Amino acid sequence: MSDFSSLSSSPRRVRQANVAAALQAIFAGRQLSRADLARQLGLNRSSSGNIISELIGNGLVREVAEDAPKPTRAGRPGILLELVPEGACFIGVEIGVEHITALRIGLTAEVSDVRVVPFDGRHAPVAEAVDRAVAIALEGAASGEIERCEGFGLATPAQMDRRGRVRIAPLLGWRDVDLAAITREALPAGIPSLVENDANAFAIGEAYASRGRQRGVTLVLVIESGVGGGIVIDGQLFRGGNGLAGEIGHIHVPDADCAELEEAIGLELLLNRYRGVATAGDATLAGLLADVRDRAPAAVAIAEDWARHLAFALVQACRLVDPDRIVLGGSVAGLYPMVSARVAFHMETLQADSFPLPEIVLHEAAEMGAAYGAACMLHQRFLSLENDLLAGDAMGKDWGSL
Repeated sequence: MSDFSSLSSSPRRVRQANVAAALQAIFAGRQLSRADLARQLGLNRSSSGNIISELIGNGLVREVAEDAPKPTRAGRPGILLELVPEGACFIGVEIGVEHITALRIGLTAEVSDVRVVPFDGRHAPVAEAVDRAVAIALEGAASGEIERCEGFGLATPAQMDRRGRVRIAPLLGWRDVDLAAITREALPAGIPSLVENDANAFAIGEAYASRGRQRGVTLVLVIESGVGGGIVIDGQLFRGGNGLAGEIGHIHVPDADCAELEEAIGLELLLNRYRGVATAGDATLAGLLADVRDRAPAAVAIAEDWARHLAFALVQACRLVDPDRIVLGGSVAGLYPMVSARVAFHMETLQADSFPLPEIVLHEAAEMGAAYGAACMLHQRFLSLENDLLAGDAMGKDWGSL
């Protein structure tokens, strides 16, 4: 979100800042009374009322009756303010190695229309992958939704700079491509776009879902064909000096068949090992998870090695980052609940007594976390001064009084 303290003090800019702050406050609180909003903005009721009227007139905020009045207050239920879910639409897409995930969120950041489509990312040129992702994302969207679309976010497992240029995406075979420009060209005119590393996007979504209430340090891992990481500090993504903070997938694992963590616990090695012991049909992740649940000895041995390598990497990360909480996402993270006790055992064995062990949780929507975070990036921008609407130059709406 924008730092409003750094803005010019001109009346126009101050008013823009107040409008953005009002949107953020209502989003964070879900529902607020007019009086509570005025207090949070530090404005008198008249000034706050003008802002509310403009937001209501532009279809972004609505008034609703309070479900149940406070016990200390007599009389009829009060009137509360909330965001209009249909007031704007944001699209999030993840281009993975084996699938494309696309979803939409509204102004309240609730998810709708999730689509997961198999996709051979290793053999698709970048422009073809982006075109396919855009097509999947727009399939089934009503014309009104596209008209209200205020952003398209794309996440993918790649190292990229802040302008969206991919340095390298080894799992996809991309190198030195302007992903931001390719994405803009693939979209219908007028839809803003942002691109981001999948783990960073996942971390943004994790922080966003808590609406700023998650304090401390959270390490987010996305475990798919590779392993990506992101760090969230007090609800804000920490990128590091070159945007590579949290990339623990490149930790060297000394006691493994391969050199790096993303190979040791990623999908490819798991399935390669499982193919040698699977008793029926194709060796799939679902089959491996089922065999681990059924305590098939060979599958359990694979899971034990996975737990040991994951524990080793988490301990190394804890010594550097000292997270309060670790959130696991991605399809392979579905293995964690079945081996969580083994991960804890190995971490306790490896970790020095002076380093506390963090809470480890599985993301509630592990397979769509990166796509959700990609959509949240645009939602976040919409609720800030980066939104052209607040600059009085968007969607044909009358914001000339700002």
